[in-house]
Amino acid sequence: MFESVQGLLDEHAQLQQQLSDPAVYADQSLARKLGRRSAQLNGIVEAHKRWSQLSGDLEAAREMADEDPEFAAEVPKLEEDLAVAQERLRRLLIPRDPDDARNVIIEVKGGEGGDEAALFAGDLLRMYTRYAESKGWKTEILSSTESDLGGYKDVQVAIKGSSNDPAEGVYAHLKFEGGVHRVQRVPVTESQGRIHTSAAGVLVFPEVDEPEEIEINQNDLKIDVYRSSGPGGQSVNTTDSAVRITHLPTGIVVAMQNEKSQLQNREAAMRVLRSRLLAHQQEQIDAENADLRKSQVRTMDRSERIRTYNYPENRIADHRTGYKAYNLDAVMNGELEPVIQSAIEMDEQHRLDAIGGDH
Repeated sequence: MFESVQGLLDEHAQLQQQLSDPAVYADQSLARKLGRRSAQLNGIVEAHKRWSQLSGDLEAAREMADEDPEFAAEVPKLEEDLAVAQERLRRLLIPRDPDDARNVIIEVKGGEGGDEAALFAGDLLRMYTRYAESKGWKTEILSSTESDLGGYKDVQVAIKGSSNDPAEGVYAHLKFEGGVHRVQRVPVTESQGRIHTSAAGVLVFPEVDEPEEIEINQNDLKIDVYRSSGPGGQSVNTTDSAVRITHLPTGIVVAMQNEKSQLQNREAAMRVLRSRLLAHQQEQIDAENADLRKSQVRTMDRSERIRTYNYPENRIADHRTGYKAYNLDAVMNGELEPVIQSAIEMDEQHRLDAIGGDH
């Protein structure tokens, strides 16, 4: 059943040998790449060890069962444990998204609904920030445009994890957040107490570790500088410190104005541009290998309505996975894990089905 395991066990042993060589650490990029792959394989090695051990224990218990009732009594429990270990190993062998271990850049934009949509975008940012804190991740606001009543017309936040294990990766958990998030509630601007529906859009990009990973030809960039503006459009800076970079081959545009200096804004814009280009490359690969890699959950349709946040009923509903719960207040406070797990599990099942794992 697990024909592919031996090759992975051999690869893991080889990686341990490479990582024990101090010379490898002279190339930080290589060391990070090897460390990440090793962390990914660690789980498979441990799961295989557990499965092998239980297989042996069960075989021995069955052989001794006729002679010793104590061994006979152990058989049902060992069969149960082996089934659990087998399912865990099977799931770990599902081909992973190559970007799972990466950090992310999330963009949240207020959509339909004006000031109320901007307030909701601010609520989503807080939800992601609190969730990141609960996972021990670090957050950094890269860029933001605030609205008049508070909240954000748009905001970009970088979220950084500390684990090399792809299963614990920031992108592995947050990649399913991309799409349209719809809110139903009474806006602060509503005097009649009527419930309004508005929306915010979320984009999630894997962050590039090393600038060299993504080749960018300077001739492909159109760079404009202008003055930063705050809520209501008033200028908040007397110099042309804001930067807009257009990547001509793809049409991707990134604008930054949060920092005081043009150089800092340019660096932040290039950081976001590299992440968007990495996502763009992966989308092209996904499209080419649609049958193998395309997930029902991680859709490339950024206009898809993925979730509804209903405040009067305190209800959160994910339209892709069917997840529904009546603890919206807790979710908005960062308790997002069950919602995210529902997407991860659905994606895993789809990948299993795609490789015939359901037979």
